[in-house]
Amino acid sequence: MNDSSFAAAAAPISPRPAGALFTGSLQGLSTAEGAQRLQDLLGQADPWAAADRLHGEFAAAQASADGGQGLMLTDRFATHSLCWRVIDGRVHFAARADELAALAPRAEIDPQALFDYFYFHVIPSPRTIFRGVHRLEPGTLARFDGDRLEQRRYWNPRFREPASADFDKLAAKFRALLKDAVGSRLDGSKPACFLSGGTDSSTVAGMIGEALGRAGATYSIGFEAEGYDEMQYARIAARRFGTEHHEYYVTPEDLVAGIPHVAASYDQPFGNSSVVPAYYCAKMAREDGVSRLLAGDGGDEFFGGNTRYAKQRVFGFYDQVPGVLRKGLLEPVLQGTPVGALPLARKGRSYIEQARVPLPDRMQMYNLLLRLGTDNIFERGFLAQVDSADPLRQQRAVWQQAGEAAPLNLMLAWDWRYTLTEADLRKVRGSTALAGVQTRFPFLDHRLVDFSLDLPLSYKLKGNRLRWFFKEALRGFLPDEILAKKKQGFGLPFGVWANRHEALKRFATDALQSLATRGIVRADFIRTLLAEHLPAHPGYYGEMVWVSMILEHWLRQHAPGYRVG
Repeated sequence: MNDSSFAAAAAPISPRPAGALFTGSLQGLSTAEGAQRLQDLLGQADPWAAADRLHGEFAAAQASADGGQGLMLTDRFATHSLCWRVIDGRVHFAARADELAALAPRAEIDPQALFDYFYFHVIPSPRTIFRGVHRLEPGTLARFDGDRLEQRRYWNPRFREPASADFDKLAAKFRALLKDAVGSRLDGSKPACFLSGGTDSSTVAGMIGEALGRAGATYSIGFEAEGYDEMQYARIAARRFGTEHHEYYVTPEDLVAGIPHVAASYDQPFGNSSVVPAYYCAKMAREDGVSRLLAGDGGDEFFGGNTRYAKQRVFGFYDQVPGVLRKGLLEPVLQGTPVGALPLARKGRSYIEQARVPLPDRMQMYNLLLRLGTDNIFERGFLAQVDSADPLRQQRAVWQQAGEAAPLNLMLAWDWRYTLTEADLRKVRGSTALAGVQTRFPFLDHRLVDFSLDLPLSYKLKGNRLRWFFKEALRGFLPDEILAKKKQGFGLPFGVWANRHEALKRFATDALQSLATRGIVRADFIRTLLAEHLPAHPGYYGEMVWVSMILEHWLRQHAPGYRVG
């Protein structure tokens, strides 16, 4: 277990200083009665049992009058960040990790967190970029009492496979829940949402009209790059629902101007490449008078919309092949003889190699870091300070949190943590906050989440048809073109542009060459990445250039002199 985690048993904190032991400033629950509800939890012998009754999007902390007792709490998906640090026995908390790191003595950067960043493109909780500064995991309550700190998850997903299902009744309930979830997140200001042209954002756009009786405003981002622009679908949705539609086309010049600003705004490195387009979209909305945007994040993860679900099901079929055939013929021939290298047999050999790896490890077999080779990427001195196996241990632990469930549902729960909580929600929260706009996520409504837990497996993935129930339940409401399209979102053509646009190419090259002097990434790898890999496969290797560039710009703002010792 890494140093950012506490076991379920209470962990002692010593020595105990005089004065308040639980200090910080953080916005409470996003409800008027938030402070009182936390105070009620503070006085209970088992606050974890009561915490599950709290619903919404929040991070909250509450201390007793003398600071000797305190609670820290995140919602099911940690939509708001809550960080904490212990200094001389005193617990400090804040929304941002860098605020706690700045307290004396200043916290150092953790090399293991840097490795996690390259692996995940984010730094998953409970670790942060700073040693000794922790981020509370989703669905977790931490209690400080006297000189002891105890934290446990109060909510874990529990999937239930029904014996039977009535599609018509479920579809009607689903649409009613969607309408209410969207309507309850509008605050009386100008109603507005992101609109990528996908099923989720289009659903939110349409449900604003259902909830209010009049259409809202929609905001979309486009790219002048073949295979990346989805504006035609956003326009289809806007026409269907009669929205007040707004568009902005992000340019390479926007990236050069926006990357340093966006990268520095986060409290730790954040490498999701959609964050800069999301910022420009929110900025457009803010300039149009919008103070709150609704976002469609969560639909794929709750209802089975990611392509990996169908892909991994195919690998699962291998377990159904009789053992005699697997061990006696297929594996010896395809993996142990030259036959496996023949053109027609290569796919079979690759299939067996992947199918034999258990989940969740199998989902990381094509992780960019592992494909390139850590020894080829990183300096030896840096690798000597990290445990390269730790990211997989983290994922296995998260995999176990959902308990006994079908592989598809376990993949959904895995995505709730790594795709939704750690990446997409932080992307939207950070980019919109920087633009001065609030965000709400209708699909995170606890009633919709609980509804998804009770859906049959075949309603999420029917054969190879992703999110079958979602689409069929909304057929006739959403345009057919959107129901039939492939998921894309605000995907950024960074690699393509970095090859073609000289100013952006110089900008990226400068950042990576500077990063190469910090003792993290090998200088020869940077040269090869820019001169050979990126021109040959811009979409694939552009991600490595992006995360490296973002890290360098974050370090320039937060730790300009950092070098691996």
